[in-house]
Amino acid sequence: MAQANGNPNATDLTIPEPAQPPQYSLATLGVHADDPINETTDVAPALHVSSTFRYSRDPDKLKPIDDLDIPDREPGSAVKGDTHIYSRLTAPNASRLELLLTSLIGAPCLTYGSGLAAFHALIVYLHPKVVAIGAGYHGCHGVLQIYQKLTNCKIVDLFNEKSWNDAGLGEGDVVHLETPVNPTGHAYNIAHFAELAHERGAVLTIDATFAPPPLQDPFKWGADYVMHSGTKYIGGHSDMLCGVIAIGKNRENWEKDYWTMYGERLHLGSVMGSMEGWLGVRSLRTMELRVARQSQNTDKLVAFINDCLSGSEKSAEAEAVRATVAKIDHASLQSSDMSWLKKQMPNGFGPVFSIWMKTATQARRLPSKLELFHHATSLGGVESLIEWRRMSDDTVEDELCRVSVGVESWEDLRDDLVHGFKELAKEAELNVT
Repeated sequence: MAQANGNPNATDLTIPEPAQPPQYSLATLGVHADDPINETTDVAPALHVSSTFRYSRDPDKLKPIDDLDIPDREPGSAVKGDTHIYSRLTAPNASRLELLLTSLIGAPCLTYGSGLAAFHALIVYLHPKVVAIGAGYHGCHGVLQIYQKLTNCKIVDLFNEKSWNDAGLGEGDVVHLETPVNPTGHAYNIAHFAELAHERGAVLTIDATFAPPPLQDPFKWGADYVMHSGTKYIGGHSDMLCGVIAIGKNRENWEKDYWTMYGERLHLGSVMGSMEGWLGVRSLRTMELRVARQSQNTDKLVAFINDCLSGSEKSAEAEAVRATVAKIDHASLQSSDMSWLKKQMPNGFGPVFSIWMKTATQARRLPSKLELFHHATSLGGVESLIEWRRMSDDTVEDELCRVSVGVESWEDLRDDLVHGFKELAKEAELNVT
């Protein structure tokens, strides 16, 4: 008989709790969440390039399977090294990446060849009759137009509930929210849209590309599925394409959602390449460090420019900003929304913001005046980028420049931007005279 507190006359009726795994931080998980599948002494995982893998030489272990048979493992769990068959199903590097992502994002993850491939796979699986979508990445709108061509799906305005009701948005349909949104960096209330979707029986899908861990956890606020263009902050070095779908475990039959998408990916053929999977694993080791630094840099740059525009900053630099910049947008400036926004994004407001120059000519010329910001599309790498957004997106104003902030010194980035504004101000003065 078990005794309590050393008292021989008392029975301890408390059943001890089983040992729980340590609750590691995001930074630690990025380095160690894939330790369970380490099978060699390599500290840096090897790059596996094989597309096909040998079956067992023991005939008694050969077990025929159907393409869509569900493996004997938990969704998002480790894939044993000796179970790979063909890289369109599983492969060592992509499977390791998915194991890490599942831990970091907090839900079972599937990877794809690009962010748009991931979004396409999600829409194909959910097969909605109505999709509510707002401003955001124009590529997702392009995917929906292709889907609409095949299915006659109705596409309605995310911010117009009447259009939802007129289209009959309901059970099995999709409300798709991007937050923070591309290209402006403006954030939206996930819990609000979760309530609107769920009261109609629809699912809420979140594009969280601009706020990866540790900045935002959409599942905490009611998301059913979360997608990332892993090309951006998950990759973090401007050298890989990747898409991610995380399947929320808050839904009934979420295991079916995962395994069906897993099987459909095999037939869509939209898997990542082995090199990209390897690069993704490398990148996740430092994601928390990178994203935190990039977001902090952005908050400081945005505050500086906003102070210049508001007049609270008094200097020659501020005059150059006011002479050339019309407005700026970023989640950190949404003062009236902070009651929910600080809860939704407790660790920073994202590394992307947009500025509108006073003229389209200034927006077009600003990137050429900068030394530390590369003029390029995409974003999320360790280096800072700026894009005259009209180069790749015909839905935005000609005056808009999108800024993706890297890990450089924020003071250096500030000074580079100020130099660019001053040069544009000089040009404007010459044109006037």
